[in-house]
Amino acid sequence: MMALMAAGGNLANFDIVAFVPIVDVASAKRFYMEALGLQLVAEEPPFAIVFNAHGITLRLVMAKELPPRFGTALGWRVTGIASVVAQLSQAGVNFERYPGMAQDQLGIWTSPSGATVAWFKDPDGNLLSVSEDPQPAR
Repeated sequence: MMALMAAGGNLANFDIVAFVPIVDVASAKRFYMEALGLQLVAEEPPFAIVFNAHGITLRLVMAKELPPRFGTALGWRVTGIASVVAQLSQAGVNFERYPGMAQDQLGIWTSPSGATVAWFKDPDGNLLSVSEDPQPAR
C-alpha cells in the first residue's frame, strides 16, 4: 500500500484496463471490430486480442473455457441510446429481452432513476450493455 501512495497517490490517477474472457477468437475479433466498431491494437496469441475502446484498453483474454458469468461484463455510457441501439441492431447485434422488465420495442429498459439500459451478448455469451444517464431536470 505504501508503494502505491508513493507512486502517485491512488488509482484514480491511472487509466483502467478492461478484461473479458473469450473462447471463439475469430468470432470475437470480428464482432468487436465490425459490429461494435472498436479499433484493434494488437493480437497477442495465445494470450489476448487488444482493442482501443475510446481510450480504454480492452483485452479479450483467450481462454479454453469461460468462467461462470455474473452480470454485465462491459458497458458503454452513450448519448442517444435509441439511435445507438438501432445502429448496433443494423450491424447484427441482437438485444436481450428479460421477462418482467418493461423494455421498449428496441429492448431498452428505463430504471427507476430514469437511466436507460439495453443488453446484448458477444459471440462467447459475455453480457454487454449500453446505457444513458437520465437528462437533468430543467
